[in-house]
Amino acid sequence: MAKGIEIREAHFPGRAPIDAYGNGGFRFADMSHRGSILCLPSGIHGWDKQDGSPLTLDDLQRVLDEAGDIEVLLVGTGKEIRPLAPEIKAALRERRISSDPMSTGAAVRTFNVMLAESRAVAAALIAV
Repeated sequence: MAKGIEIREAHFPGRAPIDAYGNGGFRFADMSHRGSILCLPSGIHGWDKQDGSPLTLDDLQRVLDEAGDIEVLLVGTGKEIRPLAPEIKAALRERRISSDPMSTGAAVRTFNVMLAESRAVAAALIAV
């Protein structure tokens, strides 16, 4: 008997450059994703974050969980640059992760360059 529709968490199990962004999503690895994403050593994950909503430490838990494989976290904060809260910066610094907030477009471009250089980079990208 058919089970019906199975909804799974959005996840691409690999590292890939971001081919395009905008219209509320991203294109990578010949796929598209509607919404925000986390680009981590474990792959690209769907991320429930909206442009304009404040970023919290809980939002970055996956990043913290993979901290051993990350040296730099690029945070695409949407259309406008927004500073990271002091508690977020402190938690990342404790784990030896350098963080850099910037617009999502700038974060995508920087991520692609650093990924091509085989750097230990991750990105939290809020869809625009």
